Amino acid sequence: MPCTIIYRTKHWLVHKSSIWGVDLSYFYLNRISQLLLHKPGEGFLRYMLATALSPLRWAISKVIETYFKWCIPLQKHGMVPDYSFSFAMSSCSIAMLPEGFYNRVDDGSIILKKSKAFNFSNDGIILQDRNETIKSDIVILATGFRGDQKLRDIFTANWCRKIAAGSPDTASPLYRECIHPRIPQLAIVGYSESLTNIYASERMANWVAHFLAGGFKLPSVTCMEKSVAEWAKYKNIYNGKYFRRSCISTVNIWLNDLLCQDIGCNPKRKKGFLAEWFQPYGPADYASLH
Repeated sequence: MPCTIIYRTKHWLVHKSSIWGVDLSYFYLNRISQLLLHKPGEGFLRYMLATALSPLRWAISKVIETYFKWCIPLQKHGMVPDYSFSFAMSSCSIAMLPEGFYNRVDDGSIILKKSKAFNFSNDGIILQDRNETIKSDIVILATGFRGDQKLRDIFTANWCRKIAAGSPDTASPLYRECIHPRIPQLAIVGYSESLTNIYASERMANWVAHFLAGGFKLPSVTCMEKSVAEWAKYKNIYNGKYFRRSCISTVNIWLNDLLCQDIGCNPKRKKGFLAEWFQPYGPADYASLH
């Protein structure tokens, strides 16, 4: 019996993390790539530079999209997403395809069906908007979870529940993606997503450890809420059109710089000017931080 995959939204699922032998991190995860993006709390000059470079950002995205459309049969199977590859990177909406995935789609062992909702029946599931029944022995639900609801459930006080997880239009308002400005006794590490979650969470945990050890003090609630608002504005622009989530993927270096400045370490972790600007940043660059 073939495996039927039911999906609601088409995503950028790629078979490798490079194009023509160049790793994608060189396009999105180094300092030079940060100049192409508007960033939370950036100054006027950085804003103008990112605006001037926006055509280059668009061109890079289109080249990468064209490459993956050429080497992956997305159009053949109607799986080209409705949003750009650049948006997928900035909203943590990209994933890797299993090896030979579309080969199995071609031979019929995997069947793709789009549906917004389904119900269970006695012998499988019913696709509501297709009026179609799929017989199945096993149904695996890979639908994610509501992180904002989990944050609310931590608290018993109603005022905490109301402010902990943000509004319908914004994700949880965490200063430095770690601490709620009005609930500073609680640190939440790992709520914000990235393309390398363990690496991002480790940096945040390091920041929290320094804070708890008295290495620095938090700014005023007003200052923290101003910073949170700037990050919320960024997320609404780069993440919020299709997905309500807290993603720091393409501004991971920008956030890490702020975390390093807070704990008093040098945010520039590479050796040499060219390496600093053009080599991708990764976990090894922060290995000496404790």
